[in-house]
Amino acid sequence: MPKKVTVIGAGNVGANTAQKIAAKELADVVLVDVVEGVPQGKGLDMLESAPVEGYDARITGTNGYEETAGSDVVVITAGFPRKPGMSRDDLLLANYEVVKSATEQAVKRSPNAILVLVTNPLDAMCWTALKVSGFPRERVIGMAGVLDSARFRTFIAEELNVSFENVTAMVLGGHGDTMVPLVRFTNVSGIPISELMDKGTIDRLVQRTRDGGAEVVKYLKTGSAYYAPAASAVEMVESILKDKKKVLPCAAYLNGEYGIRELFVGVPVKLGKSGIEKIYEIKLQDDEQAALKKSAEAVHELISVLKQKVQ
Repeated sequence: MPKKVTVIGAGNVGANTAQKIAAKELADVVLVDVVEGVPQGKGLDMLESAPVEGYDARITGTNGYEETAGSDVVVITAGFPRKPGMSRDDLLLANYEVVKSATEQAVKRSPNAILVLVTNPLDAMCWTALKVSGFPRERVIGMAGVLDSARFRTFIAEELNVSFENVTAMVLGGHGDTMVPLVRFTNVSGIPISELMDKGTIDRLVQRTRDGGAEVVKYLKTGSAYYAPAASAVEMVESILKDKKKVLPCAAYLNGEYGIRELFVGVPVKLGKSGIEKIYEIKLQDDEQAALKKSAEAVHELISVLKQKVQ
């Protein structure tokens, strides 16, 4: 019996996520959205590309949740996108209601699923899904670090005119302005980037990574990034469904790791069929630990606002 993935939200991120999952033949896909006709139309359009692209996965579009029953993974992308001048934090309360409802509906029908959150502000939405679902922390995971690391890798590869595939990077912390690109762990085919570019250049690329989402928003004007976020979510889904046990930076609920408790923060984890199978607690230098703590404090502020508003 084929695997089944539900993608909630048929906007640009959700639709691209659904299409990539089907094209890779990772699973059959159910695409859910509240707007009547949109998931059905996009799902049918994707399905009709299957003979050309050469894949056999089925894609179903729906406005309800009955078809999602028995999903192995649920990817939540639904929510309001950022607009120019809007921070991820501005989206907090509006997207809380969206994610709360989506989680309630999905877990009722797929109690054994693994939840992958994409909706912003990411770390707070992960917290929402964890509390609403009642799932163990291993089965609620946020997509942020994969995307942020991909952006950092892209900027480094462009700066050095080398293959994107040769660049390895790790970005930790919250998905926002306080994210922590770990320069010490970043290299090109094993060569530390500190040997390939000066500190000024590295600092510039670190800042561009932090501003990566806003840079795309500035260009698009009426929307936010979706190709790279979708690709990042699919890498996580693939590692789970195929039990590949990839080590990826993801938003995980910490219970004392890195000195952080009861918050979702981006850290390196092993992703397999059970979800998060291991959290890697790497030894950080004092400045790195301080930056991670600052990032966690920014996440804590969001959670505090949510607790005041919704409890």
